[in-house]
Amino acid sequence: MHATTSAVDPRYCPLCGRPNQCAMEVEKATGVKQGDCWCCSASISAELLSQIPEALRNQACVCPACAAKSAATSPL
Repeated sequence: MHATTSAVDPRYCPLCGRPNQCAMEVEKATGVKQGDCWCCSASISAELLSQIPEALRNQACVCPACAAKSAATSPL
């Protein structure tokens, strides 16, 4: 029996498929030390996270555009 490999690319948003601009993934890919990721100062709602398909959860970060869209539509 062969081990299953994940088809999830952690560089892309699991909701829209655009690059998620994850500093950790940029550092892995380039070897160049990165500063804090944009998500460290972002507010990402539980509602947005719940929209990620179960199989993709905790595999890749959402992108800034999806996070911003969620923040714009969240009640204060």
